[in-house]
Amino acid sequence: MTAPASPPPHLRLELLSQHRYVCATREMIRSLAAQLGFDGATCAHIALAVDEALTNVIRHGYQRRSDGRIWVTVWPLNTGDSDTTVGMRIVIDDEAPQVDPTRIKGRDLNEIRPGGLGVHIIRELMDRAEYSKRDGVGMRLTLEKIGAPTSPNAQAPTPPTNRS
Repeated sequence: MTAPASPPPHLRLELLSQHRYVCATREMIRSLAAQLGFDGATCAHIALAVDEALTNVIRHGYQRRSDGRIWVTVWPLNTGDSDTTVGMRIVIDDEAPQVDPTRIKGRDLNEIRPGGLGVHIIRELMDRAEYSKRDGVGMRLTLEKIGAPTSPNAQAPTPPTNRS
């Protein structure tokens, strides 16, 4: 008996390993997370995790080469009761040199210095962050986030008025 085929992605984006595309991808993911029903803070967390992951691929995977390919693929997750949960799976693939996934770790948080926190941030913000080797070439990062939907009756905060 063969395993059922995985459903096709709802979104697939291909970009070059250039920082100029990271911001646009981050904003698209943030916006999509909002459309899927995540609250504003969770949308920002998902977007930050994707930003950190893409930055790591560019810096460490491709060694800042600007011609590497990166694919970002997204599926909404069917988490069961659509009135109580929302979910999102994001897979980031590259063709950079492979590394042992068990060696992908954030630096010691006791070290006081800038940088090196991307992996730690990704793992803290997402419910699942799993690194794996792709068949043949490259790496894959699978991210998942499950959360409570925003209330359809929720009111956006009213901005303060200038009373001068």
